[in-house]
Amino acid sequence: MAYNTDTHTGPSFSLQNRLTRAVWGAVYILFFRYSPRPLHGWRSLLLRLFGAKIGKDVHVYPAVKVWAPWNIEIGDESGVANGANLYSQGRIIIGRRAVISQGAYLCTGTHDYTKKGFPLIAKPIVIEDYAWVAAEAFVHPGVTVAEGSVVGARSVVTKNTLPWTVCSGFPCRPLAPRTLE
Repeated sequence: MAYNTDTHTGPSFSLQNRLTRAVWGAVYILFFRYSPRPLHGWRSLLLRLFGAKIGKDVHVYPAVKVWAPWNIEIGDESGVANGANLYSQGRIIIGRRAVISQGAYLCTGTHDYTKKGFPLIAKPIVIEDYAWVAAEAFVHPGVTVAEGSVVGARSVVTKNTLPWTVCSGFPCRPLAPRTLE
């Protein structure tokens, strides 16, 4: 969590947090980012070594950006596509058989612009089971994408979605129920 409440006078995170992220950054560049696409188990192992909770048969692709693996939890048989950004200043929980598509941005951090120090606020994001966050969608801090929801491409999700609903837009709004055949 935030270390300093005045971002004008110092960093928002502790020295230990910043050093651990620096080590993760080196591991990311050397061993994660340029690993062959099919080596999902290898990337899952690297994430686990840095504290992530990764389920079975998870597909995290090599060009996924992960800010702090220790704040990530991904359920069984889920996928996170190339170009997705897991900006995990707070917790990001991705459920079972969920999909995060190319370029999707899950952002857990923001700042309180009403205070002089502009302090960091980190709120968790939850992507529930069977949900799909489509290409280049942006999910705001504190949002839950409900079970079975589909968030359309390039949508901006500022509020929780409804279960088993297709939603899209800026801001994201419900469009239709999602039914499976």
